Amino acid sequence: MAWYDEAVFYHIYPLGLAGAPKTNDYSEPVHRLNTLVPWIEHIQGLGFTALYIGPLFQSVGHGYETTDYKTLDSRLGTNDDLKDFVAACHDAGIRVVFDGVFNHTGRDFFAFKDIQRNRESSPYRDWYCNVNFWGNNEYGDGFSYDNWGGYNLMAKLNQRNPAVRDYICDVIRFWVSEFDVDGLRLDAADVLDFDFMKALRRTTDEVKPDFWLMGEVIHGDYSRWANAQTLHSVTNYTLHKGLYSGHNDHNYFEIAHTVKYTSGMLPPSVKLYNFVDNHDVERIYTKLQNKAHYLSVHILLYTLPGVPSVYYGSEFGIEGKKERFSDDSLRPAIDLADQDPENPYAKLIGALGSIHADYRNELAWGDYRELYLRTEQFAFARGNLIVAVNNSDREASIVVDAPAASYVGLLSGEKLVGGGSMEVTLPGCGGDIFAPDSDDVKPTEAPKAEVFKVPEPEKPEAAILPTEIRDVPYEEMTVEELQAVILAKMAANGPVTDQMRRDVTNNIWQDSLVSWAKSFR
Repeated sequence: MAWYDEAVFYHIYPLGLAGAPKTNDYSEPVHRLNTLVPWIEHIQGLGFTALYIGPLFQSVGHGYETTDYKTLDSRLGTNDDLKDFVAACHDAGIRVVFDGVFNHTGRDFFAFKDIQRNRESSPYRDWYCNVNFWGNNEYGDGFSYDNWGGYNLMAKLNQRNPAVRDYICDVIRFWVSEFDVDGLRLDAADVLDFDFMKALRRTTDEVKPDFWLMGEVIHGDYSRWANAQTLHSVTNYTLHKGLYSGHNDHNYFEIAHTVKYTSGMLPPSVKLYNFVDNHDVERIYTKLQNKAHYLSVHILLYTLPGVPSVYYGSEFGIEGKKERFSDDSLRPAIDLADQDPENPYAKLIGALGSIHADYRNELAWGDYRELYLRTEQFAFARGNLIVAVNNSDREASIVVDAPAASYVGLLSGEKLVGGGSMEVTLPGCGGDIFAPDSDDVKPTEAPKAEVFKVPEPEKPEAAILPTEIRDVPYEEMTVEELQAVILAKMAANGPVTDQMRRDVTNNIWQDSLVSWAKSFR
């Protein structure tokens, strides 16, 4: 039993949260990492036991084009700042996991710079994949090379080169000895060489007990990466997709199927890294068509099999839309002092963190049993706990197997009779976690489901249109008469939506309305 199997993660993209410039000029360090120290108390207070933070090390831009693996990015501060930050996390009982960006480096990395200078004579010419001195690139280097994602800004390391493997393993040893890091999230793990990952696993097993290796994997059979020889866990993008689309489509079958599918890949000892958003995808609050589903989504995040993780800021219910050429809106600077810790989103996350701490054994190790499944209602057991959620706007009642004599809703405080079966009434867009009643059960003070419901925008008042329309040419009609004619013609062709009505009544130009009226056949 390792710490990471029972952890609840908080995820920080530090360059964004600290408000660092988008481009690194490699000038004197600015101690922005120190501004994140107050977040440690915030993270601890919400029940998080581990922090995934990164990328951290010297780079030219967004952090994934590494310049120096052994120096904190100067936009964030110095190595001493990072050492103190990790120590403060440990003092608060929070483990720390760094981003390990080992698939590629930036063009300012020492080995790449040597190839630029010495070309065929460089001792590092084989540190990168397919360096071709007969080729060229948009930078005019006079050679070409493999990259990541089509971006020559990130040159792909040759992970089958023993010198590269030894160097990266030495970097990991340095991070443990210098910063006392507890684990790594391997960037782009789905394209890493498997022998390379095995070498990383052997190294981390040697340098620190219970060191955690987790990999970023989007698709595929997760057991290829998460096993006894390579990584302890991978990102559960399959569940990430199911959690938001299963609510948007009112289809809990998708989520239940996803749980069975991913569980079937792996032994129970392997726990996937579950999340609803991160620095690469839209915020969950933005993705949800019905914002009230924030409640049920996070109940499932904290109770389905796996290790839950929350991305910084999403505990406040903030928006974040992915743009075509920028991820800036996904990685904002946030002043913690400006956030209301009493807002319902933060209070819900705190309540779920408290429940996870109180029922760690059930939620980390309890067997998963499906109890009830319909498109809009879903219930399952985790050990002795019963979890039930409702994605309908309407109240719903379900009956589930419940062996204990009575149960208490850990979010609502509601007491229900069990003894074989139990009827659970769930409010619209609601959910709860039920524990067998005892003197030790202490329900949390969680916000109710209705708090998360966003009021429908008020419909604009309909324009008062004439009931009688003169039998005259369109050119002689008033604006109001023309609007009434157009709406009548629309209605003859099918339903008239509120938006269609607004488009007509907002048009007050007679010539335009005459042309519009004449356009109908």
